[in-house]
Amino acid sequence: MGRGEARHGVRSRQGTVGTLDLRLPGKSLSANHARLVRVGTAWAIEDLESTNGTLVNGQRVSRYVLAPADVFEIGHTHVRVNCSVPLAASAAFDMDAEPRGDSPATLDPALAAHFDLLARIALSDVPVLLLGESGTGKELLARRVHAQSGRKGPLVAVNCGALPAALVESALFGHVKGAFSGAIRDELGFVRAASGGTLFLDEIADLRKESQSALLRLLQEGEVVPVGGTRPVHVDFRLVAATHQPLEERVARGDFRQDLFARIAGFSAHLPPLRERRDDIGLLVAALLDKIAASPTSEITLDSEVGRAVLAYDWPLNIRQLEQCLSRCIALSQDGHIRPAHLPPEVLRGPAEAKEDDPSAGRLNGRDAALRLELLAQLARYRGNLADVARAMGKARMQVHRWCRRFGVDPNVYRH
Repeated sequence: MGRGEARHGVRSRQGTVGTLDLRLPGKSLSANHARLVRVGTAWAIEDLESTNGTLVNGQRVSRYVLAPADVFEIGHTHVRVNCSVPLAASAAFDMDAEPRGDSPATLDPALAAHFDLLARIALSDVPVLLLGESGTGKELLARRVHAQSGRKGPLVAVNCGALPAALVESALFGHVKGAFSGAIRDELGFVRAASGGTLFLDEIADLRKESQSALLRLLQEGEVVPVGGTRPVHVDFRLVAATHQPLEERVARGDFRQDLFARIAGFSAHLPPLRERRDDIGLLVAALLDKIAASPTSEITLDSEVGRAVLAYDWPLNIRQLEQCLSRCIALSQDGHIRPAHLPPEVLRGPAEAKEDDPSAGRLNGRDAALRLELLAQLARYRGNLADVARAMGKARMQVHRWCRRFGVDPNVYRH
């Protein structure tokens, strides 16, 4: 692996030995920076006496056998070796290919294949059920399904958990004037408003049993009777439903109708949590920065320490949390360079708190975590000038040096 004009790989073979020569753009890379070699079923990273060195999890190494979760850095590029991808899938998968149609971008071959299937399903009338934790992007995927369907009508999104219990059927199916107290005019309701388009029922597991029955009849008959009305009205819509709850378990407990589940689950798509999509974090960061940044994203840079923290954190609230984190960083950054001091403390600390004073856990106790945050903040403030940092913290310069080594902090990254 080494510096090149663009990302490019050339395969070669001498006898039984196969080699991939991988070129990556970036002035911080040496012409021949590092190499990966097979060690049994694992891989080892070897530095090739590069100018800026090779780091694993923030620590400089000359040779290191990689664990599955390890991230290594060559120059300003973060790399992870994914040995869990089947060889046949990886051989047929082009990481540089543009997403097909409006499919979401991913570096996971299995997830990419699933998105391709969903894009084909979108062209039909098959109901789609989106499953996954909150914040994984189910509504965004529903909007993609609607866009890919070619339907001319609108997408109408309904949060079933937010519907007032006494007004669920009125909100969904509409009502006629005088149907109940306060019904001063006819209302279409969400279902008829989605006619010709897509009805997106988010958190469908929150629907009450009575409303589940009414929805089942709607899906069976393709018509709706407004509250207070007597004549059914034909409707034509595409149904996309979503929930973060285990719907099959709710069916088994009797909390959700089995026949309704069969109606809405024509094609089920599961969105994995962000902690299971670490290989996609770079793509997601780029897409989110493009969405939320006021300036062109080419003017926004991330400190190496920020890259490590973002890749290591578990993101329990998923993509929604990542977006809020990046929004915060952009707001705090005055020059477009995102530094560790701009990150929320929980992201900077790591994915989870280990036992205090347990050095084998690789994490810090509360006192050391606070000290590290203060050190990072002062380094950012004084742009890596250790003498100024030492004066601000009331310590000797050598003590600041020792803290940098202890916490794996490189002061040079702040010298811009």
